[in-house]
Amino acid sequence: MKLIDLNREGGIGANSLFVQLGDVNILIDCGLHPKLTGRKATPDLRPLRGVNLDLIVITHCHLDHIGSLPVVMREHPQVPVVMTTSSRMLIERMLHNSANVMMRQKEEDNIPDYPLFTHEEIDRCAGRMVGLPFAHAKRIRGAKDEIEIIFHPAGHVAGAAGVEIRHKHRGIFFTGDVLFEDQRTVPGAKFPSGHFDTIVTETTRGDTERPAGKDRGAEMARLVASINDTIQRDGTYLIPVFALGRMQEILSIIHDARRFRRIVDCPIFASGLGLDLVDYFDEITRKTHHIQFNRSVIKDLHIKPVPRKLKAGEPPAQAGLYVVSAGMMTERTPSYTLASGLLGQARNTIGFVGFCDPDTPGGRLLKAKPGDMFVFEKAHVKAKVKARIERFELSGHADRSELLEFAIQTQARSVVLTHGDPLARAWFAQELAQRMPSAKVLDPVPLKSYQV
Repeated sequence: MKLIDLNREGGIGANSLFVQLGDVNILIDCGLHPKLTGRKATPDLRPLRGVNLDLIVITHCHLDHIGSLPVVMREHPQVPVVMTTSSRMLIERMLHNSANVMMRQKEEDNIPDYPLFTHEEIDRCAGRMVGLPFAHAKRIRGAKDEIEIIFHPAGHVAGAAGVEIRHKHRGIFFTGDVLFEDQRTVPGAKFPSGHFDTIVTETTRGDTERPAGKDRGAEMARLVASINDTIQRDGTYLIPVFALGRMQEILSIIHDARRFRRIVDCPIFASGLGLDLVDYFDEITRKTHHIQFNRSVIKDLHIKPVPRKLKAGEPPAQAGLYVVSAGMMTERTPSYTLASGLLGQARNTIGFVGFCDPDTPGGRLLKAKPGDMFVFEKAHVKAKVKARIERFELSGHADRSELLEFAIQTQARSVVLTHGDPLARAWFAQELAQRMPSAKVLDPVPLKSYQV
């Protein structure tokens, strides 16, 4: 197998892998880097020039995995794109939202490359996108060789898949982004056990060990208790969330707490893409039964829309619980603007419930100490850290020990590390070298070709 990581920066960003199995050419994902803009945010697609792609595989619909898909589809106008049935129900909505965001960024930041694709282009290429059920084997032929591809539930988010590929007598497994624990909305991953020749594994949490006692159930209870305490002090509680997956999960947790009268009565605010996706999650639940979400959650909680015009540096007009994107508090998002007005008051709380890149505003705020001066650069606001900053272990990514054990039980001859920062990959490389001494462990350099 030949493999090239097309993510220019490595780490977590514009995730995309070019894989050759015999004469079958496959692209696994084609994402957009969340911290970069313009062409620099896309994978480097130059190694695909002159290549006859046979297939594009999408593991799930977060933008770091699909945000450049129309770009590569434009350059390879005949290639089919496969994903799970659930992802097929989500992907067009996610891409259209990305086009809207790029148009806004073009105006606000004068980015000449944007938009990388248009709404019309998404509509034109949608017919080449095909959804496949989990556990359904699909054969793909090259000029001479043939492969078989099978999707397996990966937890993480609705539609997320681990990808099994069979070529001749060889088995390769791509974990994609994976969570083995059950969430409130999405069951945990169900990966095949037993031998694979090669494992390509995410490493997101390789630099993080889950603290003792912080299991998912305990963390959900701690979140509810934290919300209660803040609201009872007449404060406002902000939960920055990813629109796809994390918002629906948090709303489900709050809904359960409300049903069992474990959470105080207060106004709950949410809006934007995450709230739009509620209808999609409801439809996926009814049609595939692979997730658990009912749009009645919104009605039962009496969700109110977030005010359209939030003023940076000022608290919202009405106190309450705000569940809004972006999850990493990216600049010029509702969570970023709200945080700029909440941080300076001790009665408020900002609670993070997912992965935060250290270089994002959310990541920097998590490292800040009480009394520090925090700068919201894009909002032109400085605020002293007086609000409580909480972190809850509710990540959508597997613990490093679980991924390590999965790799070990496969007895793979080769393990390829992806989707992780350098320290995270380094932990996996060290542990795998000790626990699988006969395996070849590869941490690919971007754009370098490897024979695996």
